[in-house]
Amino acid sequence: MESSLRDKYEVVIGLEVHAQLKTKSKIFAPDGTEFGKEPNSETSPITLGMPGVLPVLNKEVVNMGILTGLALNCEIPERCKFDRKQYFYPDLPKGYQISQYDEPICINGHIDIKGKRIGITRAHLEEDAGKLVHAGADGIAGSSYSLVDLNRAGTPLLEIVSEPDMRSSDEARAYMEELRNIVRYIGVCDGNLEEGSMRCDANISIMPKGSKVFGTRAEIKNVNSFSALQRAIEYEIDRQIEIVEEGGEVVQETRLWDDNSRETKSMRGKEDAHDYRYFPEPDLMPLVISREWVQEIKDKMPELPEAKRRRYMSLGLSEYDASVIVEQMGLALFFDEVLKLGATPKIAVNFIMGEIAAYLKEDHIEITDTKLTPENLVELIALIEKGTISNNIGKQIIVDMMKTGEKASAIVEKRGLSQISDESAIKEICQKVADANPEQVARYKAGKVQLLGFFVGQVMKETKGRANPKAVNDLMKEILG
Repeated sequence: MESSLRDKYEVVIGLEVHAQLKTKSKIFAPDGTEFGKEPNSETSPITLGMPGVLPVLNKEVVNMGILTGLALNCEIPERCKFDRKQYFYPDLPKGYQISQYDEPICINGHIDIKGKRIGITRAHLEEDAGKLVHAGADGIAGSSYSLVDLNRAGTPLLEIVSEPDMRSSDEARAYMEELRNIVRYIGVCDGNLEEGSMRCDANISIMPKGSKVFGTRAEIKNVNSFSALQRAIEYEIDRQIEIVEEGGEVVQETRLWDDNSRETKSMRGKEDAHDYRYFPEPDLMPLVISREWVQEIKDKMPELPEAKRRRYMSLGLSEYDASVIVEQMGLALFFDEVLKLGATPKIAVNFIMGEIAAYLKEDHIEITDTKLTPENLVELIALIEKGTISNNIGKQIIVDMMKTGEKASAIVEKRGLSQISDESAIKEICQKVADANPEQVARYKAGKVQLLGFFVGQVMKETKGRANPKAVNDLMKEILG
């Protein structure tokens, strides 16, 4: 779409993110929650909605809800309650979902993204539905029947509802990425979008620039990756602008994102709260959350991503390096262990952001999938700082350390990689290099001093990277005059 058309409108975006809580059992039943089990093997009479069964609230679900609320700067009311949300679907055995409506567990929160505050209206607990598996010769598009897997039914969810504070797909992505970082760091959700343990619905509307009245919103479901979220929002913005520019009206509806065709498709008219006929869940008493309970959970709060970024930057890391390390939780926890063992932060981060990150990216693995330990990296850094090996040698052996788990000292000894620091030996090699390149020596003496790098490189090549770089520089300058 032409940028001039886009410039006429302001985009308004709010996200509803469902985070599947990492409890061993379901929110109201004893069934397991492990992903990938045999279909319908993680069920019980409660999950199946059998007559006469009663839900029993899982306390760990409440603990995780409170913890998440605190991490999102929410208020935790002293009282919350559960409600029945009426709707009928093949993978919802009871015909209703137990959720929270007017008294949720968390209210009035926010997170800050790159200097902008995104409000969080609420976060409420609820049970998940099951999953429909569409089958038939023609696949999903032309499936002739559907199968129901109820393993996911009853899995605890925390639905986090933002204020409509985002104004671009970039902001929406950054918000969701930070939300995933937070729930992973506090240990309540693994944030795995591919497995559906974190899902997002996006509410999008447009309004003329300068307007204070939001336009009619459309809700987009079936968004299962950060890049898909951005693509879906961009498509929906263009779709709505096109409708308005042609004199039409955007209708309130729920749409599905099809990442193959890269378009949203109408699913159904968007329901309002009254369509669900909420009423208090008669089989569960309102929940009273004491301030002591909240404080007990607050006292166990781990370091949050933003605080970790600030700490790393105070150690001299750039904002970019700090953000990249925090984004990969395994790498951040590894880095913290390295720091605890006393390593120099700058050298450690150079290895982590350089050779280590490149190796992980190339093999599509996490640091925990390698055999490198924090202790071994610290030993490698110590060898460099003592002058036992050069930084270049360290870069050469770090990949072997990740593959084999060997100590740096063992590799150095086995391969004879100790740094040559004997000045007389280095001077002899420098003289040899100068004698072998009389033309370059003459050019250097004529004023082309940048050729020093050439001579240093030749010496390092001759010594297979083992010569002390500072000594090589000093002695080469001395020989060249």
